Amino acid sequence: MTPLRIVQVGMGAHGRNWARRVLPDIGEVEVVGYVDSDPYALDMLGEELKPRPEMVFESLREAIGATHPEAVLNTTALPAHVPVTRAALDAGLHVLVEKPFAPSLTAGQELVDVATRAGLILMVSQNYRYFPAPRAIADMVRHESLGKLHEVSIDFRRYSTVGPNGRGRHHLEEQPLLVDMSIHHFDLLRLILDSEPQRIYCEAWNPKWTAFSGPSATIASIVFPGVVVSYRGSWVSSAPVTPWGGRWSLEFEHGEVSWSNRDDDMAHDKVVIRPRGAKPRAATLHPMARTGGWGTITDFVDAIRTGREPETSGRRNLGTIAFVAAAVESATVHEPVSIYRTGEALPI
Repeated sequence: MTPLRIVQVGMGAHGRNWARRVLPDIGEVEVVGYVDSDPYALDMLGEELKPRPEMVFESLREAIGATHPEAVLNTTALPAHVPVTRAALDAGLHVLVEKPFAPSLTAGQELVDVATRAGLILMVSQNYRYFPAPRAIADMVRHESLGKLHEVSIDFRRYSTVGPNGRGRHHLEEQPLLVDMSIHHFDLLRLILDSEPQRIYCEAWNPKWTAFSGPSATIASIVFPGVVVSYRGSWVSSAPVTPWGGRWSLEFEHGEVSWSNRDDDMAHDKVVIRPRGAKPRAATLHPMARTGGWGTITDFVDAIRTGREPETSGRRNLGTIAFVAAAVESATVHEPVSIYRTGEALPI
C-alpha cells in the first residue's frame, strides 16, 4: 500500500523527537514536509535531522500547497492545537494531534464536529494506551477474573529540575501537572475501567521553592461507577521516582493487582496478580508490534485506510478532556465536581 503522505507541524523539542525517533521507523508513512513558524525550531531541525530544504516551511498553508499531503501530525504546543488542527481539517486533511487536543470541551467538540462533517479522521495521540500492561489489566477488569474491582490507587512521582537553559515549557504552564501529565493517567483510567468518572475532588498546589509557575503537586479522589480511585501526582517529589505511567494498585473482591516498572521504558512493565490467600504470580503480557508513539501513528494510518473510528478519536477523547477540566475546576474551587456525560463540570 502506498505510504500515507503527512506534514508534521510543530518542530519544538517534542516534535523533533517524533521526527527523529518515531517517524523514520514507520514505513506506512512518508513525511513530505516539516512546519514551524519559529526560525530557531527550524534551525534545530536542520541540525538534528538535516531535511532537504524543500521540505521545510514556515506555514502550513505553504506546506500543503507545495507537498499535497493526505494528513497532518500536529506536535505543536497546546495553544496551537486547535488552530493548526482546524486549518488542517478545513484543508481536507486527516489529523493526528498531541494531547490534550483542545484546551476545553467546547473547543474539542467543535473540532470533532468539523471532522465529522468532512468525513475525516481526527485522532489524539494518547500514547500511554499503546502498551501491553494497561491492556492486560483492562482485560482482568472486564472479565472479573478476581471478582469485582472496587478500589484503585495511583502514584506518580518525579523531580523536574531547571535545565541548563533555564525553565522548560512545562515549568511555565498554568497547569503543568494536571493538564500536561495527569491527563495520561486519567485517560488510562477510562481505558482500564471502561467507564466514565462521575465526580472528582482534587487539590493541587505549588510549594514556593519550586521552579514551576502552576501547581506541581496534586491529590485527588475520583469516583467511577462502583470504583473509587485515589490519585497522587508530583513533579517535585524527593521520594523514589515512579514509572511514567505511574505505580498502580487495583483492589478486587478476590485479590490485588499491581502494575510497576523497573525503569522508564513502559515496554518493561510488570503486572503482578496476588489472589487472596494464594501465591502471587506475574501476569502474561501479550507483546504488541508497536508501542507508544509508534503504536499511535500506526493506528492512525490504519484508521484512515480502513475508514474505521480509532480508539482515541477526537470524539472518544472528549471524555478525557472533560475529566481533566473537572480536575482543574475542582482544584480551583476547592470543592467536589460532578462530571456529566456532556462534559459539563459543576461544583456539587
